[in-house]
Formats: sequence, structure tokens, C-alpha cells
Amino acid sequence: MTGKYEAGEELSGTVTGIQPYGAFVALDESTQGLVHISEITYGFVKDIHEHLSVGQQVTVKVLEVDETDNKISLSIRALQEPPAPTKKISRPRKSLQERVDEQDEKGFNSLKDKLRDWIGKSGY
Repeated sequence: MTGKYEAGEELSGTVTGIQPYGAFVALDESTQGLVHISEITYGFVKDIHEHLSVGQQVTVKVLEVDETDNKISLSIRALQEPPAPTKKISRPRKSLQERVDEQDEKGFNSLKDKLRDWIGKSGY
């Protein structure tokens, strides 16, 4: 593996195995790397099988080559367009006093008034 692959390269490979934490991709006959679950696609991935299957051809980007441990970190997500940011609807925030005033308008009852009402409904 020494010097064969470098970070930043885009390669084609075949998914050879799927584990709960990621998918193994064969880059050639003697080299395979791991696409961590977080590098499969944008967003949350609950089940890798919903995105990949063994034997599937994929294009990956080399994120890191660890010569010491003979590991290659790969990404599919790095080659995808990021999703457009969702626009949050902004509403003016109300102060605590404004919210209390709204509750008063709806008919704030004191606990004493409510207690009388509850006792009346209970039949005592």
C-alpha cells in the first residue's frame, strides 16, 4: 500500500462489506478502505443498507491514508453536493411580559378561583 493512494484522490471501488459503523470498499485486488457511516451521505444514516449494498460500484474520495496501521479512510459524501440550507421562518420573539399579558387576556384564574370550580365539579 505504501504510496499507492493519497488523500484527496477520487477513486472507483466496490462495496465488499457492510457493518453498523460503515462500509468496506475494495479499491483494487489487495487494498480496501472504510467509508464511515458519517461519510456515506449528508444527514442522518440509520441503516447503511438503505444507501449501499455489497457488490455496488461507488466513487469515493480518499480522506486519509494511515501507513502505520495500513488503513484508508474514504468518503462518498465528500463527492456530493451539500443540501441547500433550510430557511427558518423567523417570527418576532415576544418578551415574557408580553406572553403573560396574552394569558391574562385569555382569562387568568387564580388558584383560589380554580379550587372553588374544582370542588363544585367534584360534587362536594
